Amino acid sequence: MSDRPVALVTGGASGIGAAVVDALTARGFAVGCLDLRGSAPAAEHTVAVDVSDAAAVADGVAEVRDALGPIAAVVTSAGYYEMAPVSDIGVDAWRRMLRVHLGGLVNVARATLPDLTATRGALVAVASELAIGGGGDDVHYAAAKGAILGLVRSLAAEVAGDGVRVNCVAPGPTDTPLLAADSPWRATDYLSTLPLRRLTTPQEVARCVEYLVCDATFSVGDVVNVNSGAVI
Repeated sequence: MSDRPVALVTGGASGIGAAVVDALTARGFAVGCLDLRGSAPAAEHTVAVDVSDAAAVADGVAEVRDALGPIAAVVTSAGYYEMAPVSDIGVDAWRRMLRVHLGGLVNVARATLPDLTATRGALVAVASELAIGGGGDDVHYAAAKGAILGLVRSLAAEVAGDGVRVNCVAPGPTDTPLLAADSPWRATDYLSTLPLRRLTTPQEVARCVEYLVCDATFSVGDVVNVNSGAVI
C-alpha cells in the first residue's frame, strides 16, 4: 500500500498516457496503469488489460487497488487511431473503435467510481479534437471520441453531487508514435494551417490533465482543447 494518493492511468505505456504517468508522479501520486502491453516502466504497478473487456478491467482495477490503495484519480488515455473512408469501414472496425474508446471509458468509470466517490476524486477522459471539428476519413474515430464528450458531460452531472469531478481533454494531432511518419497530420501543408504551426506534445496534454486532476476543483463536465489552435 502506498502512503501517497493513488492515480490510475489507462494506456500509460507510451504517448499521452506515459506523459500523464510522469506528470502525476511528479505531483505526488502513486500511479498504477492498465495497458494492453502490460508494460509502463514509469508506473508503480501495471496490469496487462484490454480496456474493452469489462471483466478484465474490473480485475485490473482491483489489483491496482490491492497493490497501491484506494484510487483518487483516473485518466483514460488508452486507444488507437486509424484513418479510412466511410465506405471502407466494416462492421468489425466500427465495433472495435467504439468498444475500445467509448466502451473502455465506461468500463473503467464503472470499476473506479466507488473509489472515486470514497476519495472525492477526479476522472479525466482523453477525447480528440476530431470529436469537435470532425475530419475526412476519420468518421469512426471521430464518432467514438464524440461519444466520449457526451458521456463525460452526462456522467459529470450524475456524480458531481457525490464529490466526483469528471472532465475531458480533447487533444489535436499529438507528436506520439500513434501518428505514423507519413501521417497527413505531420505534413507541412497541414501544420501550416495551425496557429502554432506545430503538433501538440504529449507533455502539454499531460499538463492539462494534471491541472484538471489536481487544481481545477471548480471544473465539472468541461472539455479542455489542447490542439495548437486547430479548434478555436
